[in-house]
Amino acid sequence: MSSGALLVCATPIGNLDDVTPRVIEALRGADAAACEDTRRSRTLLQRYGMSLPLVALHEHNEAARAPDLLDRVARGQRICLLTDAGMPAVSDPGARLIAEALERDLRVEVLPGPSAVTTALVASGMAGGGFVFAGFLPRGDVPIGRLLDRLDQSGLPVVCFESPRRLPGTLQALAARGAQRRLAICRELTKLHEEVLRGTAAELAERVQAPPKGEITLVLEAVPDAAPPTPDPALLDELAAALGPSRAAAVAARLTGLPRSSLYRPRRS
Repeated sequence: MSSGALLVCATPIGNLDDVTPRVIEALRGADAAACEDTRRSRTLLQRYGMSLPLVALHEHNEAARAPDLLDRVARGQRICLLTDAGMPAVSDPGARLIAEALERDLRVEVLPGPSAVTTALVASGMAGGGFVFAGFLPRGDVPIGRLLDRLDQSGLPVVCFESPRRLPGTLQALAARGAQRRLAICRELTKLHEEVLRGTAAELAERVQAPPKGEITLVLEAVPDAAPPTPDPALLDELAAALGPSRAAAVAARLTGLPRSSLYRPRRS
């Protein structure tokens, strides 16, 4: 394998002092950096007294730029992959570049660091177990509802990103879906004007009626698993009369998820 490497570097989500020593070391030894926004990356480099050739790599040019960048890695260069904030490829450019590097059996190193997802989850007060990350919410009430119908089946908190412009409408949609569901709106995490608003969907929809400024991460309370429906005993008797008690119990078990043994009703003599 070539001595070159694609170094996937997590960058600060706001406070530039959160960059890790490993990322600084990687940047100091790199031949170039592929950046979501070269201006944002240059600010980070200047903060630590570094200068490095920068190549723009964003959603509109990633497919075209990937071959050249990976050819450089294959020739032995060390290329850092940077996003504006957080980990590349997590709701940000870079996933295609990483996948193609792995397909070519090139060396890929991931350097962890700040995360808006886990920071928001802990700040929400809803951490303590697993969670589901949804990335950016889709546009529109119906697509949001369909997504949450699927994710809420996990019984875990949902963490997602949302644009400040769409936030008021999204909160209205969440309140209509479940007014008492607890939410946390995490805005400008790690920055000077960091703010975390906690409350029910209805309360926050009433409170946030104009688009705020800054980056938004939402945390939605877990929806407990719904208890499986209990079949009507009279309906079980009808099924048993038509199919036999054992077959009726098997059919009801498939429909409800309840144990077959709890549904077996011997035919009355």
